[in-house]
Amino acid sequence: MVDTKRFFICGSALTGQPDHQNLQGAHLICVTQTLPLYRLYSVDDLHPGIYEVSEGGISIPGEIYELTIEQYNNLMANEPPGLYEGQIKLEDGSEISAMLYPQKLIESYGWLDISKYGGWAAYKQHLLDPSAPHP
Repeated sequence: MVDTKRFFICGSALTGQPDHQNLQGAHLICVTQTLPLYRLYSVDDLHPGIYEVSEGGISIPGEIYELTIEQYNNLMANEPPGLYEGQIKLEDGSEISAMLYPQKLIESYGWLDISKYGGWAAYKQHLLDPSAPHP
């Protein structure tokens, strides 16, 4: 039996996003979202940074994948510096691993809070068409 790991994806490796090839061969379990406990930031418009907040959080949409250890290692090898693996809370109350950014790092760089767009894909669509409505 092959060891696997379930992982929440909410950024540039989502279906339809530029880094989705980093999940090649991984099994998509479901599309879901977090509980409204997080803020979402654009890290130089290349990928999102999220962290948990005590108030003013949003639900972040994403996908859960079943990854082999090799697929997981490939995904991690392509992640930017500063990220760390942590647990997030999903809308059904369960927890799962995801990549998070330290709040202090986000604040020190002054990255843009994109929470009002409701997710990474929606924000990237806004960059392509700023006149399109957003939530």
